[in-house]
Amino acid sequence: MFKFIVRRLLQLIPVLFGVTLLVFLMLHITPGNPAAILAGEGASQETIDNVANRLGLNEPLHMQYIYFVMDAIRLDFGTSWRTGMPVADEIGSRFWVTVELAVYSTILSVFIGIIAGVISAVRRYSFTDVGIMLLALFGLSMPNFWLGLMLMQWFAVQLMWVPASGWGSASQVILPVIALGTAGAAIIARMTRSSMLEVISQDYIRTARAKGTKERVVIYRHALRNALIPVVTVVGLQFGYLLGGAVLTETVFAINGLGRLVVDRIASRDFPVIQASVLIIATLFVFVNFLVDISYRLLNKRIDLD
Repeated sequence: MFKFIVRRLLQLIPVLFGVTLLVFLMLHITPGNPAAILAGEGASQETIDNVANRLGLNEPLHMQYIYFVMDAIRLDFGTSWRTGMPVADEIGSRFWVTVELAVYSTILSVFIGIIAGVISAVRRYSFTDVGIMLLALFGLSMPNFWLGLMLMQWFAVQLMWVPASGWGSASQVILPVIALGTAGAAIIARMTRSSMLEVISQDYIRTARAKGTKERVVIYRHALRNALIPVVTVVGLQFGYLLGGAVLTETVFAINGLGRLVVDRIASRDFPVIQASVLIIATLFVFVNFLVDISYRLLNKRIDLD
């Protein structure tokens, strides 16, 4: 296990290096001159050149990338080109709002998805199975921003049960989490059903039933634990997707999260804030998948990670 952890940590280095390179290049090849945007409409060429010099945009592209990587290693993301504030302060609280939204949505997705998938597998080809899979297909097909608008219309505007926007109180959390977590629940339900059907047909499950073991024990202790291995992989990927997908949800519900900050700063070409935000999200996503790999051994001790 120790060797595996060390090896996987070393493998994260080139992955994160590739992420920094992609983030840097994608921003710098995007059409538009950040210096001209920051200088303002109608600014003279001399003013634009002065802004470019101050921001280091006249440096060769490879030197700008080296400076960016060296600062990122020191966790120094510089200052915002738009506000002049430290990027760490700009991201600060907004980052944790996005993480909270993604974590709550993941918990909802896992809770609903696993329960629905197990019930669907145990009662396969029944009316319940067909109904759950139809709901899963419906949930998977709905864009989260459209679902968010519909939830706002029904529960916030018409019924007035919960607030239509914002983040902080328990009532404000409900609609965004449902809107963001629905698609994840549908994917997990389908994966759980498929994995459970494969495990239930194994010989050791038939042997456990032949010994007179209670059906509940067979399903939840023997079948579900082994069926969770591919599901855990999906959960890890879904968490990364939810971090990125939170952009639309945060916009719809007027949540001051990291995704909304990135969207706002793209228009003004605020490179330091955008680069730092995307890099932090990517790093968190990579780390979550690292934890997923480790969890395989916890679920099944027969898996040799070394």
